[in-house]
Amino acid sequence: MIRKHECLNNSTAPIWNRHLVLALGIPQLLITFISALFNSGVVLGMVFSKEFHKPIFILFCNLAISDFLCSSSGFWIAMLFITNPQSTVVGSKELLRAYAFYAMSILATIYNLVIIGVERYLAVSRSRGMRCRITRNQILSTALGIWVCAFSLGFMPLMGWNCLEKDKMSSLYSPLCMDYLTFITIPHCLVVLVLPLFTYLNIIIFLRKNQGTLGQCHTTYRLAEVQVARTSVLIWVLALFSYAPFFAGVVFDSTTQQCPSEHSRAIYIFRNFTAIMITINSLGDPIIYSVNMKKLGHKLRFLKLPSNNRIEVQVIGQT
Repeated sequence: MIRKHECLNNSTAPIWNRHLVLALGIPQLLITFISALFNSGVVLGMVFSKEFHKPIFILFCNLAISDFLCSSSGFWIAMLFITNPQSTVVGSKELLRAYAFYAMSILATIYNLVIIGVERYLAVSRSRGMRCRITRNQILSTALGIWVCAFSLGFMPLMGWNCLEKDKMSSLYSPLCMDYLTFITIPHCLVVLVLPLFTYLNIIIFLRKNQGTLGQCHTTYRLAEVQVARTSVLIWVLALFSYAPFFAGVVFDSTTQQCPSEHSRAIYIFRNFTAIMITINSLGDPIIYSVNMKKLGHKLRFLKLPSNNRIEVQVIGQT
């Protein structure tokens, strides 16, 4: 167990120098700024899109909002690192606030990824009735629930679960407590890995089973569904690669239980790399679904059904 007062008494000279700080901080600032611009543009584009009434587009917009907040709080943390790099080692109240917003936005992104997978599973499921029950109001309520959960868990450090004046601190993410990081990281990493994997595997199995058994109109619509499912899988895979370094950092931090001064400089460089990878995820998401949603929009616009198939039109409108 790390005792904070012991670590502070045993602290040595700062591990950072000016050139290293700028080499790590400036790229992170640029990536977070570009990511924030991209995601804000995607949010505006989707809000004013004719397809925004569809549940999947609402979820993608919600994901863009969480990615925007993740980029913005990442920019805040990068500024704190450049102006006072040692505070990211020993911790500070301002850094605690930045970490709380960062945690909230990351949790919202994770929840959005899971809900997108569930929505895609329901959209391509065998039961038409299940597909029709996915309404706009239900998706909006789900989006609100995502933010309530993310806010509640992400802001726990500001509500007292921090190590500004306590022991058991994280040596890499001080002033966050190690038990809080473990509580947040491990369950959510398992959730974002297992649930979307289950839903996407079932989507692939279902589409392959029904390949070649559908009519012309169904086939055209299934192509649109496959496009959305493929987009969702790409976003999920990007998230796995982006969050894996952070997960490894938390596991390393919890198993070593060392004082910050006992870690080598390479460990803190890796910590900054994990933040860059999370921002790359926020930047990659809008690129993936902006390109693929454009293709999807074309498929849906060219989908013309006979007037005697009104039931199928209603089903498509609900998706």
